[in-house]
Amino acid sequence: MKRSLFIILLTLFLSKSGVSQTADPNLGIIPAPKSVNVLMGQFALSQKTIIQYENPDDRNTAILFQDFLKEKYQVNLPVTKYSSGKTSSSILFTSRGTENIIAGGYKLNITPAGIKVIGKEAGMFYGFQSLIQLFPIEKTANMYIPCAEITDEPRFKYRGMHLDVTLHFFPVSFVKKFINMMAQYKLNTFHWHLTEDQGWRIEIKKYPELTKAGAWRAQTLIGSAQKDDPIGYDNTPHGGFYSQDEIREVIKYASDRHITIIPEIELPGHCISALVAYPNLACGDNPGPFKTIESWGIYEDVFCAGKESTFEFLENVLTEVMELFPSKYIHIGGDEVPKTRWKSCKHCQKRIKDNNLKDEFELQSYFVQRIEKFINSKGRAIIGWDEILEGGLAPNATVMSWRGEKGGIAAAKQNHDVIMAPNDYIYFDHYQAKPEQEPIGFPGFNPLERVYGYNPVPESLTPDQKKHILGAEACVWTEYMATPAKVEYMILPRLLAFSEITWTPLERKNYKNFQEERLPIHLAKLDKTDVIYFVPTAIGAEDEKTYHIKNNKDVTITLKSPVKGAKIFYTFNHHSPRETDYLYEKPIVVNVPDGQKRVLKTIVITPSGKRSNVTKTIFLNASPQALNRK
Repeated sequence: MKRSLFIILLTLFLSKSGVSQTADPNLGIIPAPKSVNVLMGQFALSQKTIIQYENPDDRNTAILFQDFLKEKYQVNLPVTKYSSGKTSSSILFTSRGTENIIAGGYKLNITPAGIKVIGKEAGMFYGFQSLIQLFPIEKTANMYIPCAEITDEPRFKYRGMHLDVTLHFFPVSFVKKFINMMAQYKLNTFHWHLTEDQGWRIEIKKYPELTKAGAWRAQTLIGSAQKDDPIGYDNTPHGGFYSQDEIREVIKYASDRHITIIPEIELPGHCISALVAYPNLACGDNPGPFKTIESWGIYEDVFCAGKESTFEFLENVLTEVMELFPSKYIHIGGDEVPKTRWKSCKHCQKRIKDNNLKDEFELQSYFVQRIEKFINSKGRAIIGWDEILEGGLAPNATVMSWRGEKGGIAAAKQNHDVIMAPNDYIYFDHYQAKPEQEPIGFPGFNPLERVYGYNPVPESLTPDQKKHILGAEACVWTEYMATPAKVEYMILPRLLAFSEITWTPLERKNYKNFQEERLPIHLAKLDKTDVIYFVPTAIGAEDEKTYHIKNNKDVTITLKSPVKGAKIFYTFNHHSPRETDYLYEKPIVVNVPDGQKRVLKTIVITPSGKRSNVTKTIFLNASPQALNRK
């Protein structure tokens, strides 16, 4: 691993903070730890501090921390093997004493004399992540860390982020950056969506036409496919794919950060990019020709379920995929499969008849179960979207519930493992503010508070059924994300809220603490980098809210910046505020004469110049009916 690149990316998120964090019971850490006991005193980092490790496996993290200090503070501290002799100032990384710590768990003990990070493998790495969040970003004469005892472990073993690179293709450099953002917030599973109607993104040696022909489309839809009015196409070719060497590189990069990559090869639908290259895999005796899809949606051409050549092709493809990816799971899609072609295909109808299947839904179940049997024979297991429930669930399948929670609940009741990914809570292609204020996105509204409030374990399940909920996954579909910057904007800061869903115990979650105490620090860290993120509106500014004032009473509005160091500007003149308008410095007192109204508008502007949306709050000193008569 190139440690310098890792440190640069890792520390993109660190900002100026420090001992003032002790006012926060979570010390500014995201996701919030399971247990934090803040103690009196501080640890002072100095040139006399030494970094120690106990076992060879602990040395990697110790070196990582040494590099972090070099990169950020130009402080070069020695790294030595631990000895029993006393030291006045040390930072020790050790896997000793972890017998009762679950996988991924760690302990962080900070005293005036030293810091001890206790964990093994991923746990050690996560302890390191928490530790570096406590350090200031800039070198100061005295760098202090508040004393505390932290005991931490993940709530769920599956903490996933999905990235679709088919609807729009992204380079390896950005995929690594995406993975690094996940690692910073203790997420551990990267779901890499690699094939779709709009593009085939993985090199398969046995079938070179998949990337030669299927990885490219002639043009892309402009605007939203959800609108009735045709907007047109950009007349610009789009595409790309990852070589097997590049995929190995990304897998290694993720593994070094304790992230497992699960590949997705879509079947039996969403496969037109494969049919472009090999049209004989479609229904009919002489199907095609096909072209890679240039818009978004569901298309009727799918893999033929009646031809043996289809299964031979998919088994060969999946063999190469499994040779590349060491993950236990292989995602096979299984969603949004129209049955139109199967109904009129003589090969599919023969398959139904020969196997005593009831209909095309059972044919899809046959298809999925046959693929599952092949993947199981290689020692792996499948994940499928919740449509794989239709027609009968494959015996060993794990269900990813995206159409709400219904599919996940049904699967758990059948004693199948489940990953919750409901689109109405944790799809990050949905809007995070009013659509008219935002760049184009997929219809739906998943603001930060809604994401944070999601609990992946449905209360309707029994205790035994709840054990089948492995965790959750936030999905990033890129119909309307043509650039890496747009992806960053759509996932940040929602990724931080999601990390707390999957890591922090339910009873430790606190949105007020997250929003007002910790998130502003982390957004300030982001603001010092080149990362693009959504700037929340001022805390306390209620958009599209109308207050009815009675008896000429004053109303006092208290605001708080959502980004540490950002400024809030406001107006009362119906115009949108900017830097030239009133700067919020103290609570605003609103006095509205009888029969009149005042319109308060606010905007947040960060030190780097990023801006929030404008909020609009109306104050009325009369009923709406009386005001309309004036």
